[in-house]
Amino acid sequence: MKMESIKETQKKYCSRALFTAIVLFFVFYLCKLIPVGKGLLLGTIFSVINFVLIGFGLPMKMGKTRKNVFFLSLGSIFIRFLLLAIPIVAAIKLKQFNLVAVVAGLFSVQLVLLSDHLFNLILSKRQKQL
Repeated sequence: MKMESIKETQKKYCSRALFTAIVLFFVFYLCKLIPVGKGLLLGTIFSVINFVLIGFGLPMKMGKTRKNVFFLSLGSIFIRFLLLAIPIVAAIKLKQFNLVAVVAGLFSVQLVLLSDHLFNLILSKRQKQL
């Protein structure tokens, strides 16, 4: 996979996830649920960083031995788990972030990816029916 296509994919899904989180933040803000909005936004930001790190690590694994790829993958997972722990710990320690919203935000890029895939699948099935 080329680095350009990885960056295009990251830009597409991360920008959609951030846009959705910002819109939902304002909705929660207007409903006076500020900790929920902040938690969702915090989780989404860390979800985006995690997704970018995944894409950054893919080209590093090309052309390496199986042993090197194993240790690179293990190190990558460890670093990304530590990264994802930061907003969870912050939500537990600080009252200004809602823990459930942070966890939901951590899955935001994956949810955007899944919804895009389902939307394209439904659209292609409808076009075949016509």
